[in-house]
Amino acid sequence: MIDAADIIGNRDPILFITLDSLRYDTARSALDDGMTPRLAGLLPDAGWERRQTPGTFTLPAHMAFFSGFLPKLPQPEQPARLWECRPPSFKAVPPETFVFDAPNLLAGLGQHGYRTACVGGVTYFSRETPLGTVLPDMFDEDHWCPAFCSPEPNSTRHQVDRALEIADLFDKQALFLFINVSATHVPHGHYLGDSHDSTASQRAALAYADQHLGRLITTLTSRRRWLIILCADHGDAFGEDGFHGRGIAHPVVMNVPYAAMVRG
Repeated sequence: MIDAADIIGNRDPILFITLDSLRYDTARSALDDGMTPRLAGLLPDAGWERRQTPGTFTLPAHMAFFSGFLPKLPQPEQPARLWECRPPSFKAVPPETFVFDAPNLLAGLGQHGYRTACVGGVTYFSRETPLGTVLPDMFDEDHWCPAFCSPEPNSTRHQVDRALEIADLFDKQALFLFINVSATHVPHGHYLGDSHDSTASQRAALAYADQHLGRLITTLTSRRRWLIILCADHGDAFGEDGFHGRGIAHPVVMNVPYAAMVRG
């Protein structure tokens, strides 16, 4: 069990990565088939957990995450939450859960001396539209450029480079570093030299991202102890039962990979 209250009380840094649109079955099969060797060496022994997302597309899923509602196990019994907004007085919270007395996690961490930084990926983090300002506005600083977005074949490399620059700037400070990895979001057919998006091209996108995510986590944890959370915000349908895309309560959209660990 991860004691997030202790970690945050000690002002240890936190890395939160969302792999946008990554289906659980895609992540699990890529891991089992040896396509993500760097993540395989970093994930807990059981690999990816199958969890269910609180939101079926990027905006509601991330709003839930930053409000304390990470993906849940598909079972009645749940482990202690990593973080939670201060509840009503009649509700008991496990001591391992970090309770923030603020409207969202980012503001709550700020009250504990954390610097919050966002490296955006998909356009909900781009500030190109009114909705594209909602999530970035929650952070002390946010970073986005077209090179971070899914049409760019080297998006994850660019995002990780920026994330490492941020980590260097705040090497001695409490830091909450968030990255929305866009490579696994459509379009990703280009990773197979095709314009057609599919589970196969999403696996290829994850295999590409693996090398850079491994580089990021290995570099960060060589310096300090980090709490690391990796998960998808939602999945994507590629024709199952006639459905395409996200924003629907289909199992391939609802079931997402999740992992949390302390390393360093």
